[in-house]
Order: sequence, then structure tokens, then C-alpha cells
Amino acid sequence: MTKKIVLAYSGGLDTSIILKWLQTERGYEVVTFTADIGQGDEVEEARVKALNTGAVNAYALDLREEFVSDFVFPMMRSAAVYEGYYLLGTSIARPLIAKHLVEIAKKEGAEAISHGATGKGNDQVRFELTALALEPEIKTVAPWREWSFQGRADLEDFARENDIPVPTTKKDPWSTDANLLHISFEGGILEDPWMEPPAHMFKLTVGPEEAPDEAEYVEVEFENGDPVAINGERLSPADLLAQANAVAGRHGVGRLDLVENRFVGMKSRGVYETPGGTLLYHARRAVESLTLDREVLHQRDALGPKYAELIYNGFWYAPEREALQAYFDFVARSVTGTARLKLYKGNVIVAGRKAPKSLYDKDLVTFEAGGDYNQADAAAFIKLNALRLRVRTRAEQKAEGKTPVKAGD
Repeated sequence: MTKKIVLAYSGGLDTSIILKWLQTERGYEVVTFTADIGQGDEVEEARVKALNTGAVNAYALDLREEFVSDFVFPMMRSAAVYEGYYLLGTSIARPLIAKHLVEIAKKEGAEAISHGATGKGNDQVRFELTALALEPEIKTVAPWREWSFQGRADLEDFARENDIPVPTTKKDPWSTDANLLHISFEGGILEDPWMEPPAHMFKLTVGPEEAPDEAEYVEVEFENGDPVAINGERLSPADLLAQANAVAGRHGVGRLDLVENRFVGMKSRGVYETPGGTLLYHARRAVESLTLDREVLHQRDALGPKYAELIYNGFWYAPEREALQAYFDFVARSVTGTARLKLYKGNVIVAGRKAPKSLYDKDLVTFEAGGDYNQADAAAFIKLNALRLRVRTRAEQKAEGKTPVKAGD
């Protein structure tokens, strides 16, 4: 009886080779799954290519709304940033893809799933941790950990021998991964961290040098923690993120060149475009500055890096991520308001913010006469907070044989 396997398929170099390899080297009937999370025409092209390459069935599912509403927006409620810069565009897509990969495997009666992640990277961990969390006995075939090919050049040779078209060329010697949140670029010439990315590589953003000479103002409205409108137009989650990409991208916002620490233990260099995500990140923080209590905001920000690390490492379906999510969702309920941002040549500048339940009280902070605050109250506040500092210094003075000086001496 022929074995069946479901392959997460993009139509790129790696998965194109894997499809044929699973057939010829492992004897599998291959079912492919391509998730539409914002790649555009590439999704249908991949489905057709899979069938032409020998897949017995090819799924292409539109998951754009699910991706943004159930994965991107919950992540954004945490203000998660990995290693100070990365907005997790690739990381957050993997659990969604793996979830549907497992569901299709059950539907097709497949004994295994497969993916194109290399044995050196993070995606293999993300795919397989998710799969095992959802289906504990699922089998995974990971060709990059098993076959004899040593690198991309070997794959390109195999593609030519088997008449498989591949997207990498001498002009564009890198690999890309795209979704509604971002596009990532890695490999090829980008493996040299001293090499500046070529200007023609970018797809979602213009170069800051080529951006308009006039700034553009944009307003983002939030309700209960999630963005719901741009410039007064209410949009679905996926449409809103797409609109944010368009607005920010034309001003060169959201480029990132990062050397990051992979979960498996090595450093890698990735170049990212996240225009809409960058815009929404700054807009959210502007509204949060009005609506979140100081200690709640600081605690949320303290937990954010751990949450980002969990997503980066592939633990979306882990109980600790789910527990943190419950906290972030609770905090986000008060994040309702509007941020006004100015976009100019790669920069996002907060130009205004307002909220119906703002904690900002002008009567308290005004430098003008009047108000509800008595400055004299600050003296006792400062003295009490300084008590432990004074006690420590007095102890040191006594230990040195000095007579502590009392106030007023």
C-alpha cells in the first residue's frame, strides 16, 4: 500500500526539490499544502506547480484573516519584540501553517508530514513542536536532516536534472519568505554580515532615499487592544494590515537588518521588511501611554521579551505562552484610542494620541497655577523612598569608623 505524506509547500527551491525527493527516494504519494497568508498570486502558482511536479493533491487555503486575527493581533497585544528589533513575522506564521498541516494529514489519512526547513534553522523546531503539541504521535520527515545534498547548489543541479523551475537566480541569490506581516530575506550573499543588501531586493518598501519628500500623517484607531481602523476607515484584520503595509511601505518604514540568535544555538543574519507591523507597533504604544497604568505597563513590558522568545522558539501551543496570553489579553482590554503618526523617509514619529479613558490628567501635570496636586506632598514621598539608601550609606560610614552626619548638621 502506497504511503501518503503532506508537505508544507511554497513552490520555492527547497520544497520543489523535496516534493520530487519524497516521491523518488521515499516512495511517498505527496499531498501539498500552501497557506495563503498574504503571498498573493504565488499561492495559486504554487498549487499548480505542485500538481505539475507530481503531487496527488494540492491544497491552497486562504488563511489571511485567521493569521492576523488569531495569531498576529494576539502577539501584538504583548508588544513582543525579539532581541530588541525583530517583530517575529516569520515566527508567528509557523504555528498556523503547522496547525493546518496536521489537520490535512488527518483528513488525507497521511502517515507523516514534511517541511522544507533546514536542519540548522528555527523553522524545523517551530513546525515540529506545533505538530507534536496537536498530534503527539505524528511523524515528520525532514529532508534537510536526512538527504545527501550539501547546499543550495546541489538542489539547483537536481532541479535542472528533473526539469523543476526554481526561483533563485544569479541576479537574486537569496531566499525569501513572505506573509501579510513581513517579508524575510536570507542566504546567498546575505550570509556575509558586512554585505549591504542590494537596493532592488526589497519588495514592500521603497528606499528611504527614494521616499516622498513630504511627510504623511496617518491615524490608527484601537478598540480593546486591537487596531480596527486606519484614517477613519474600519477594516477587517487582514485588510487593515495590508493597508498599513501600503501606507508605511511607500515611506520606507519597516526595514531591518539583523544578526540574531537562533534557538538551535548559532547566529544568523536576516533582512526583514515589516512596514505595517512597524506602524502598528508605534501606534499601539502611543495609545498605551495614555491608557495603561504605570505598573501594569512596566510589568507587561517585562514579560514581553519572554513571550517573544517563546514565539521565536516555536512554543505557541505551550501552556506558558497561553498563560502569558491570558494576561496580555486582560491588559489590552483598556487599550482603546487613536494614535496620529507622521511617516517620513523611514521614520515613524508620534504626532498625537487620544483615548476616551485616558489616564493622562492635565490638571495634575500642568506647570500653570492651580491643579489638583500639592507639590509639598513630594517631600515626604522622596524622604521615604530615600530611607533605605540613607540607611545603607550610614552603615558604610559606621563600618569605616566615621560618624554619620545627621540632617541639619
